Amino acid sequence: MPAPRMSTTPLPGIGVQYDLTTREQRHLSVIANRDGTRSFNAYRSDDPDACALSLRLTGSEAALIADVLTPQDHSPSLLYTTDLGLVAERIPLGGSSHWNGRVLGDTCLRTETGVSIVAVLRRSEAIPSPTPDFRLAGGDTLIVIGTREGVDAAAAILERE
Repeated sequence: MPAPRMSTTPLPGIGVQYDLTTREQRHLSVIANRDGTRSFNAYRSDDPDACALSLRLTGSEAALIADVLTPQDHSPSLLYTTDLGLVAERIPLGGSSHWNGRVLGDTCLRTETGVSIVAVLRRSEAIPSPTPDFRLAGGDTLIVIGTREGVDAAAAILERE
């Protein structure tokens, strides 16, 4: 069975198209648009030029799918796992977040989930060990450490709009 093949085609003014031919000779493509969106296309097996499925994804939707397709220990958002059952992850704070402009202590993350916020990434700056009176802003990324369950619960709290 032949190995999968990947090719890249620049699309001037649009972005880049990535084409994959799988071992089963299926044609898939992803168009990475300059605006951050992605188009995922799957082509018919009987006619590799006929598109059978086309999905337009936001950048965050594409990142979630990529995260699911990546083995857990190689997840782009996963920083570290130990034998103690602790994980460290980056949790982004959206611009429309309920917590935008509020202080970190208002989230009650440590009390509610047991996680520790070890740093906040803001633009090109890292703020280590933020205190409860640290004011959050949309676009911040919180670096949290805790159990898998605690980190998942913290992400759910921080995603509140």
